[in-house]
Order: sequence, then structure tokens, then C-alpha cells
Amino acid sequence: MKGKIIRGVGGNYFVHLGDQGVYMCRAKGIFRRRGIKPKVGDMVDIVITHEGDREGNIMEIYERKNSLFRPVVANVDQALVVFAAHEPEPNFPLLDTFLITMKKQDVPVIICFNKMDLAGEEEQDRLRTIYENSGCQLVFSAAAEGRGLDRVEDLIRGKTTVLAGPSGVGKSSLLNHICRDTVMETGSVSEKIKRGRHTTRHAELIYVGNDSYIVDTPGFSSLSLMDMEKEELAEYFPEFEEYQPDCRFLDCQHRNEPDCAVKNAVDLGEISRQRYDSYLLLYRDLADRKKW
Repeated sequence: MKGKIIRGVGGNYFVHLGDQGVYMCRAKGIFRRRGIKPKVGDMVDIVITHEGDREGNIMEIYERKNSLFRPVVANVDQALVVFAAHEPEPNFPLLDTFLITMKKQDVPVIICFNKMDLAGEEEQDRLRTIYENSGCQLVFSAAAEGRGLDRVEDLIRGKTTVLAGPSGVGKSSLLNHICRDTVMETGSVSEKIKRGRHTTRHAELIYVGNDSYIVDTPGFSSLSLMDMEKEELAEYFPEFEEYQPDCRFLDCQHRNEPDCAVKNAVDLGEISRQRYDSYLLLYRDLADRKKW
């Protein structure tokens, strides 16, 4: 029977079989001998060993289309990152760090600016201008009023989506809305694991119906680009691509070099100054870290 691993705890893997619910499974020893460890998000074949206890064995792990390292999850279709438009004000360098992290892993990103009821159309236009050329989809919502949430639901339908965002941005309200009609039958699973989903920092899939899954991401504020060289950074700002060939120097870092087409585009308003400022901040951060 084919299903999807939604959680892994201490060598037990909880496999969602659609309408049949969730079964607690063990992986066969052959995977360990091959150096293969099941991951949350894996599509697997299982054999049910105890129907009453909802237990089984994982017999096959299907080929992964991708495998993220933060969060550790396989077969992700996209990421949905939520920031407040106001209260708190958007932390643009943190948002841009997330966009870079996902781009490094070839995961498309949807940016959701929430709390638009506290901002207004002028602020919405400003945010759209900043990120319209970032390669990401944009959606604006007011979760407290229920505005924009239908659009979010449309975007996640039929997909496995990483949900991320700092505290205080309304992410929980948005997630509660998405999950409002969801009841996942876990049988005796909850009794066996004796722990709630918020007591672990491991990735976990939440089934929200219509073949859709959400991965709630812990540790968002601790994102960093430690594994990146500063010279790579410009590659992760799609807005720069059009202008880079016109820079005087092939290895232009778009900082202090003369005749930099990227800097010129910023001055002309063709590239968002906010995004460029984020680039400079992240570049300096990478340069300082490499000194240590």
C-alpha cells in the first residue's frame, strides 16, 4: 500500500494512507544496510502487520524528486513564507535569507504578507514593488478578517508546502484557517507516541485535505547562509541577472566597483533599493563570518 511519511520519531515512521488514515511503521533492515534512511515526505510502500494496532513495515522508498536539508524533508513542491506587513514590520534581510535558502534547494517560494488590515494599499504597493522581480509569487492577506486566505488555499492545493515565518506575523491564524475542516484519523498513534506535535523540532507533515500537506518549519529565526561564499550571493538575486552582463568587470560584486550596471539600475529605480540594501547587508555578514 502506497503512502507518505508524515512524521518520524525514534525509528518509527508514521505513514499517511489517504482515507485509511495513519499507520506506525518500521523500516526494513535492508534500507539501513544500503545507507538509506527514510525521511518525512518520502513516498513509500508498506505492508500492514497489525490492522488493529495500525502498524506496518516500510517495504520500498520511492525515488525523491528533492530532499531539503532545512527543514529535513523530501518531495517538497513549494514554500510559503509569511511576514506581517505591519506589527511587526517586515525583517527584509531575514525574508531574503529564506528566499536564498529555498532557491539553493530549487524550491519555488510564495511570499504572503499578512496583516494587511493594519497596513493599507500604499504599503501593499510598496511591498509588491520590492518583490515583484524576485522570482516569487506574492499574496496579501488579513487572516484576522479572513481576507486573502482563499487565494492561499488555492496556491497550496494538491501540493506539499513548507510553511515558514517569524513569530507574531499571524502564521498560526493562517494555519488554523487552512486546517479548519481537517480531521486526521490517527487511531492509536497518538497514544503510542505520547507527545504533541509542538514538542519536537523535527519536520512533520500536516494533512489538510485535497492531497495537500503543510510542513510547519521550526527555528525560522536561526536561518543563516554559513555555507555560502560571498561571491555566490548575487546569483540568488534574480533582479540582478539582466544587468550583470553590462558591468565593467566580469566578477563585479556590485558594491564599490566603477561602472556597475546593477548599482546604476538601483539608482534609476529599476531594481528595488530595499532588495539591494539586503544584498549589501548579507554580503558584509558573509565577509565578516569568513574572517573567523
